[in-house]
Amino acid sequence: MILREALQSATQTLRRAGIADASVEAELLLGHILGMSKTQLYTEPERSLTSVETEHLCHLVRRRLDHEPAAYILGHCEFYGIDFFIDCHTFISRPETELLVEKAVELAHRISQSGKRITIADVGTGCGAIAISLALALPQAKIYATDISASALQVAGMNCRHHAVNSKVELLQGNLLEPLPQPVDMIVANLPYIKSCEFKDLSPEIINFEPTVALAGGEDGLDKIQQMLEQMPGKLNYGGCFLLEIGQGQGRMVTSLIKSYFPQASIELISDLGGIERVVKVGL
Repeated sequence: MILREALQSATQTLRRAGIADASVEAELLLGHILGMSKTQLYTEPERSLTSVETEHLCHLVRRRLDHEPAAYILGHCEFYGIDFFIDCHTFISRPETELLVEKAVELAHRISQSGKRITIADVGTGCGAIAISLALALPQAKIYATDISASALQVAGMNCRHHAVNSKVELLQGNLLEPLPQPVDMIVANLPYIKSCEFKDLSPEIINFEPTVALAGGEDGLDKIQQMLEQMPGKLNYGGCFLLEIGQGQGRMVTSLIKSYFPQASIELISDLGGIERVVKVGL
């Protein structure tokens, strides 16, 4: 089989199974097997695949037909223009979370104008995507990255070493803010916010493969956010701030919850490109 035929076959198989963006996913799988970029796939259409490569492609396509996310099959995903190792122990970073990083970077630049070295906590770091993105964008920052999962932190450690930010990012195992060794200037968190009643509507890719601990937010989706707010006293420096990612339609509830803990807080809801309130920025 030649490359062009393999790409067509994989695309058609995925499309018949109802896989969205079938052609893109076929390109990813085939490019992964052959070590080729998307451009190379189309500039060498007559390249022959070995029997081993063909069988490998069939195996990966079967995994995708079982609804295993392509990111887990490939073992990596892109976030904020950066490539990260991931596995089934870590949540797959979504593009909408990049807004959280963008706003954190903007805030950090304002805070650090005084010349001080800013300290940031990334709570529930998973594969380390947020913490490492911040470390690369803010070379002078000290970042603590916490997660309750030791397996997730192993992946985060691999990513820290790969991106050479070991000296800037300190990985800490524990529940939310509990393992922080000192108060920080900023807390950034993409915590689980899916309501219990919403799980039935999630895709098999999410329900069957992504870690439930990174998704389940309890009955109203705010369990983990509330836990973090309860832990907040003594964890933020004077004049500190925190940023949270929230789910669609949660803006009013989260604002009310934050006000119940911090009545004097200044709260701003920031919408993503789709007009959905996605990030809550809180100043204390």
